[in-house]
Amino acid sequence: MVDIQSNEIEELVEWLSNISEDGEGVTRLLYSQEWIEAQSQLKEKFEELGMDVEFDAVGNLFGTIKGTDEPEKIIATGSHIDTVVNGGRLDGQLGILGGYLAIKHLIEKNGAPKKSLQIISMAEEEGSRFPYAFWGSKNIFGIANKEDVANIADKDGVKFVDAMHNAGFDFLETAPKHNDLEAFIELHIEQGNFLEEEGASVGIVNSIVGQKRYDVVLKGQANHAGTTLMSYRKDTVEAFSRIAVNGIDKAKAIGNPLVLTFGRVNPLPNTVNVVPGEVSFSIDCRHTDQNALNEFTAELEEDMKRIATEMGISIDINLWMDEAPVPMDENIIQTIEQVCVENKLNYKVMHSGAGHDAQIYAPRVSTGMIFVPSIKGISHNPAEHTETSDIIQGIEALKNSLEKLAY
Repeated sequence: MVDIQSNEIEELVEWLSNISEDGEGVTRLLYSQEWIEAQSQLKEKFEELGMDVEFDAVGNLFGTIKGTDEPEKIIATGSHIDTVVNGGRLDGQLGILGGYLAIKHLIEKNGAPKKSLQIISMAEEEGSRFPYAFWGSKNIFGIANKEDVANIADKDGVKFVDAMHNAGFDFLETAPKHNDLEAFIELHIEQGNFLEEEGASVGIVNSIVGQKRYDVVLKGQANHAGTTLMSYRKDTVEAFSRIAVNGIDKAKAIGNPLVLTFGRVNPLPNTVNVVPGEVSFSIDCRHTDQNALNEFTAELEEDMKRIATEMGISIDINLWMDEAPVPMDENIIQTIEQVCVENKLNYKVMHSGAGHDAQIYAPRVSTGMIFVPSIKGISHNPAEHTETSDIIQGIEALKNSLEKLAY
C-alpha cells in the first residue's frame, strides 16, 4: 500500500528549493546565509516531528526518534544540503526530504521504532564553494583533515575557516564515535539515464564506481602554422588527438561499466596561426572493479607515453585522484530488494557512476543506496527533474526498508 502522497513531496521540494540564492535553479553553498537558513528550518521541521535534534561541530544536522527497545542502535537515512551553483531541485535535498517523509509516515503508522531512527542533513558533499568534497560525511567519522581546509578559499577569496566561523561552526575537537550507527540508506536521484531507459522507478545500488583522475601536460614546439611543414611539426594537439581516440576506442571495446572522459583540454598558445606547442588535459576514468580499473589505466598510461615518444613530445602524467570502488552492504541490498518485491515496486539493481555520501559511510557502516530516475539523465542543472510518481516509489522503498531494520 502506498502511503506517500504527491502533494506532500511537491510542497516540501518547493519549500526547500526556495531557500536559495537569487538566480536560476537552486544555489545553496556551504556556510552561506541560504545554507544556514535551510539547516535552521530543517531543524524546526524535525523538531515538529518530535525528534531530538542537534548540530555537530561543523554543521551536520541530526534528527532522532529514540527506539523503545534498543535506543543505542541507530538506523539512519539522509543526504547533503548543499548544492552546486544553479543546480536542480532534487540533488542532495531529495534524500533529506524523502527520509523525513519516510520516518514521518512510519511514526504515524507504527509509533516509536524499536531501534532509533535518524535523519541526517549533511553539511556538504559537492565541493562547489570550496575545493573540498564530503566535508559533512567525513567529519561524521572523524576522517576530515583540518590541514586540508585551513588555507583554502572560495572564488571571492573568502577563507573556508572564516566562512565556517561566521556561520557559527568550528572544527571537531575530538574524533566522533559512531559505533551506534547500525545502518545507513541514502535516497538520491540517479543523475544518469539508466533507469529511464530501462523503464524502472527504483534503482538498488550495489556499488559506487572507483575513479582515477589525471592532469596531463604535453610539450612539443610552437611554430608558424604557414611555414612549418607537416613532417617537421611537434604538434601537441595532434598528440592529444591520437591519445584521446586511442583511449576512447579501447574503452568502447571493453564496454560497460568502464567509462573514460577527456573533459578539459587547453592548447597553448591557442592561436589560429601557431602550431600548438603545449596541451594540458584532464582524464576521468571509472569502473566498479578495482582490478579492471587498474589494468585499463595502466595500459592507457603506457599508450600515452608511447604516442608522445613516437612524436618527439614530452609528457607529464599526474594521477591526482585514485578512489577505490565502494560496494554496498549485501544485507541492505537484499532488504531493499525484498521490500521492492513485496510492495510491487518497479526496480533494477545497478551501480552508481557518480560519487555520493554513501561511499564514505559504506566502509564503516552497513550502507545502501536507492536511486530514482533522472529525466534525460540531467542533473546539476535547473532542468533536473524526476516524475513525482517515481519519487513516491523511491520513498516507499526507503520507508519500508527502514521499517524492516528499525521496527
